[in-house]
Amino acid sequence: MLGEYRIVGRGAAEISASVERGIASGELAPGQSLPPMRELAADLGVNPNTVAAAYRALRDRGVIETAGRRGSRVRPRPASTPRGSLRVDAPPGVRDISEGNPDTALLPALDGALAAAARHHARHPGLYGQDPVDPEFARLARAALDADGVAPGPLAVASGSLDAIERVLAAHLRPGDAVAVEDPGWGSLLDLVPALGLRLVPMALDDEGPLPGALDRALREGVRAVVITCRAQNPTGASVSPGRAAALRGLLADRPEVVLVEDDHGHAIVDLPLTPLAGTTDHWAFVRSTAKAYGPDLRVAVLTGDTLTVDRVGGRQQLGPGWVSRLLQRAVVHLWSSGAVDVPAVARSYGERRDGLVAALAERGVAAYGRSGMNVWVPVADETGAVARLLGAGWAVAPGARFRTAAPPGIRLTVSGVTADDLGPLADAVAMAAGPAPARAYG
Repeated sequence: MLGEYRIVGRGAAEISASVERGIASGELAPGQSLPPMRELAADLGVNPNTVAAAYRALRDRGVIETAGRRGSRVRPRPASTPRGSLRVDAPPGVRDISEGNPDTALLPALDGALAAAARHHARHPGLYGQDPVDPEFARLARAALDADGVAPGPLAVASGSLDAIERVLAAHLRPGDAVAVEDPGWGSLLDLVPALGLRLVPMALDDEGPLPGALDRALREGVRAVVITCRAQNPTGASVSPGRAAALRGLLADRPEVVLVEDDHGHAIVDLPLTPLAGTTDHWAFVRSTAKAYGPDLRVAVLTGDTLTVDRVGGRQQLGPGWVSRLLQRAVVHLWSSGAVDVPAVARSYGERRDGLVAALAERGVAAYGRSGMNVWVPVADETGAVARLLGAGWAVAPGARFRTAAPPGIRLTVSGVTADDLGPLADAVAMAAGPAPARAYG
């Protein structure tokens, strides 16, 4: 079953560490079956409960998966192997459009915001025991959420979208629970779910967001949580339309026990209106990050939700980092109140490049998708070959394997560093590399 690799150890920690060493060395391959617990216990001369504890720890860390009588096996992509490692290093002279970063020319300068935060701190020092959410930050954040029709609820602040989503899932779910996620979807989220010991259930999507049929199937499978990207979906650029939102709300309303998480990381870089689902279920969370519009290194995200969810997130946060620096919150207050980002101009800049690339590819017979945000998704028949051919043509793109589970192959192109003059040459290179269009796109 294990070939030449031998699991060793007397305690649960030693046994689990032995399995992880085998995975790290490549001697235990993804998908490989592990010995039944009683068999391994007899081989090691330990109590079966010891092996059960080791397997449970590995499952909770997202290293293995268990399927009842079918036994345990190494996950197809263990959590110790993040999808971010599936990347193409751009050698000198190659244009890198793979990283998904915003255009630094569109990010505001932070010196004034940080100085304003420091001046405020001099008058009102941040100390233990204070409210973890700065009052002015809360006021401005809530006003913006109200303007977008997000359901009322208390506020918390997290260190980015992924931190907020992790805290919400951990507040409600237990290892083994299933979570519906978009496919293709955000690679970091696809890593996070199994790392929490949870099970991924993929939802197909199109330009208007998750397909109702895909959500319905996931709900019928008994998922305990659903994560949906409102706008600028990564990697496809999908944006939930009003009609799609109504259909999704109807399905979720029949399952009020399901935890709904919405990610609005595209706030302030897209001009499409928000059609939130928040409040449809009993427990929900709406996350809005500052990363794309104001700078990834700010590490500030707004979280609102039902009272129980936000209380649980805040309570657990106090036992860890305590709070997100109020200095950073005050810097964001300055950025918001000063109008540091010209939202229509930023959205127009990304839109012109994104739409221009999609149109240029269409002229060359290549289907591409990108309704909002800074990314374009191109379905391809041979993902590895397309990435390699583009690298040879001078362009480093992101392989679709970073973003998909059951979805067909594709590549992601980030337009942040692309100029109008680049569109033609880039489209020519993609058309040469992509090959015949696959039968399915990503829906």
